Amino acid sequence: MNTENAEILALQGLGWLAGDEDGLQRFLSLSGLDVGSLRVQAGTSDMHVAVLDFLLGHEDLLLRFCEAQEVEPRDLHLARHRLAKDEIGGEA
Repeated sequence: MNTENAEILALQGLGWLAGDEDGLQRFLSLSGLDVGSLRVQAGTSDMHVAVLDFLLGHEDLLLRFCEAQEVEPRDLHLARHRLAKDEIGGEA
């Protein structure tokens, strides 16, 4: 998993959450963000990590997202791992 693919997967996760009222409300509630702040931060590295962490921490949403996007839960773990390496300047 490269950085670009990890970021794309995180953005897909955010887009999917935006279309799932329950998931979006849970994410906003736990993150302390409002919709306006979410829009401003949508493309940032911090938001990519937050979305992946959120989905990975909520199995019901994770499985629904994976089914909708036809990806494996493992792909989200790989994406999160890739972004963590980027945060500390490591290599894949």
